[in-house]
Amino acid sequence: MLEVRDLHVKFHSRQRQAVGGVSFSIADGEILGLVGESGSGKSVTALTVAGLLDREKAECSGSVLLDGVDLLKLQEPELRQLRGKRIGVVFQEPQTCMDPLMKVGRQVEEALAIHTNTSREERRRLAIQALTDVELPDPETVYDKYPHELSGGQLQRAMIAAAILTRPALLLLDEPTTALDVTVQAQILELLKKLNREHGISMLFISHNLYVVKKLCRRVAVMQRGLLVEEGDTQEVFYHPQHPYTQRLIAAIPTRQRPKP
Repeated sequence: MLEVRDLHVKFHSRQRQAVGGVSFSIADGEILGLVGESGSGKSVTALTVAGLLDREKAECSGSVLLDGVDLLKLQEPELRQLRGKRIGVVFQEPQTCMDPLMKVGRQVEEALAIHTNTSREERRRLAIQALTDVELPDPETVYDKYPHELSGGQLQRAMIAAAILTRPALLLLDEPTTALDVTVQAQILELLKKLNREHGISMLFISHNLYVVKKLCRRVAVMQRGLLVEEGDTQEVFYHPQHPYTQRLIAAIPTRQRPKP
């Protein structure tokens, strides 16, 4: 359903390419993990797929095919129709993505207001159902709260609810659990598994943490300095890494015998 072919991204302000010829695919209902350190190009890749990269600041080449449609050839109005409807996006810190002066429910239902002619009453009903789907307790109360009244984990669930409200074909998740404590992180991962299993949403899950990816994704791609250096079955990559960079990532994972440095 998603196929990225020879993607190159170069910002005008930098000499080195942010993404240097990356290719990968995601099948219907698949969760692909994209891992790498900060600056490896994984977030730029996701922004390009989502059509959120400022084209006045960067040059892009290659192709990003969503169900056969090349997103790189679309203009902003066409991309806006896909974003939020066919493609959902969840970022790392919901506190910076949500309007602090607007109630959570109104922000969750925003995609319906933009992409459909659904009535206000129906939008509210669907938003509360989405908040229920992401297992927020007392979703009707959450609907009427402001972002600052929710915890980080609750806000991230609300962001996921907003992203899945239109039942997108693809969900892009950029470090969605990094700012959360370990317990909440595990809950969010289980929630994503449930959404994938029950709704068949394909996902690109971006993280610097290969251990987190191992718990969620069946397949993983590893990026370093804008290049895809290794790709394969997550268990195979985790236990038999071929590239030296992947080996270093795995060696850095804390264990009972090897605490985090």
